[in-house]
Amino acid sequence: MFIKTVAIWGLVAISSAILAGVLAAYKRLDHSWWASWSFVFPPMLLVLLFVPRNKGPRPHRPTLDEQETAQGD
Repeated sequence: MFIKTVAIWGLVAISSAILAGVLAAYKRLDHSWWASWSFVFPPMLLVLLFVPRNKGPRPHRPTLDEQETAQGD
């Protein structure tokens, strides 16, 4: 019974993470953040459904090279 519960939870978590990643990318949000939190806590997918779509540019995390350049200034 325990193994079946863990397997079902795993499938729910993986499915939630995949759906959150796709939906966040569609809404122009940080897909990695939403996918990871939806994997850890699957109800975050419901929160994502109610977050409005980003009208501006797609969020961009600076690379290590960009961070080093910014610190050198």
